[in-house]
Amino acid sequence: MTSNFPERSLTRSPTSQRTLFNTVMTVVAFTCGVLALLPLLAVLSYVIIKGFSSLNLAVFVELPPKALQKGGGFGNAILGTLLMVGIAALISIPFGVLGAIYITEFSSAKVARWVRFAANVLSGVPSIIAGVFAYGIVVLTLVKLNLGSYSALGGGFALAILMLPIILRTTDEALQLVSQDLRQASVGLGATNFQTVSQVVLPAALPTIVTGATLAIARASGETAPLLFTALFSNFWPDSLFQPTASLAVLVYKYAISPFKNWQSLAWAASLILVLMVLITSIIARWATRQKAY
Repeated sequence: MTSNFPERSLTRSPTSQRTLFNTVMTVVAFTCGVLALLPLLAVLSYVIIKGFSSLNLAVFVELPPKALQKGGGFGNAILGTLLMVGIAALISIPFGVLGAIYITEFSSAKVARWVRFAANVLSGVPSIIAGVFAYGIVVLTLVKLNLGSYSALGGGFALAILMLPIILRTTDEALQLVSQDLRQASVGLGATNFQTVSQVVLPAALPTIVTGATLAIARASGETAPLLFTALFSNFWPDSLFQPTASLAVLVYKYAISPFKNWQSLAWAASLILVLMVLITSIIARWATRQKAY
């Protein structure tokens, strides 16, 4: 039995139009990928080169030095950054996750649409506006109550405003990605809506939720403008939530523009530590969520 179709070679021709187009597009995609990574690699390499030479044990345990004074460090800024980011996480993560659960699992479509729109608008608000808002809400309130003025509490509140929309939107998208079959199977077995959400939906979406929270923490760790309005800066160890508190971002801002070489070197070292803190946080989050529930 003979075939009516024309015989064509199954060997790939390097000169065919399809092969040439595939090769060109592969090269273009690879080049675009390299160009996208180039700024990141350039920034990281420059920060590492400039900051690594200034790293020593003293920068982690000592206070900032005076101008032209040798030695010193920014241990108070590291502690202040961790303190304010921790306050921000305690405020924003519960509200963000619970808000996303409500609009995904319990609210009407109209309410969910407006909440998502508000979260998108809030995520686009400049960070300095969040700092001004936190200044009016927290700093001025503390002044009226005679509890202080600039403080770690105000800084944490300002960073929480920036973290909230990121956590809410990433959690919302993570919950929407959970298959409806899991929800229907849980309800079919007699589980309530609360049991379905808490024991089925949330564990399935947990890796993405943790990743979103990590991204929010990474953004908050490097913010400077909100802290200038709320936490300001201090050359001493933080001993109260109601006092001015140092942070790595503000320290880099102040010392990088100073004319003193010792402060400039500390600014580069603080930049490297800030990048490493974000990197370590991302690695821990990836490691903690490497196993998915479903």
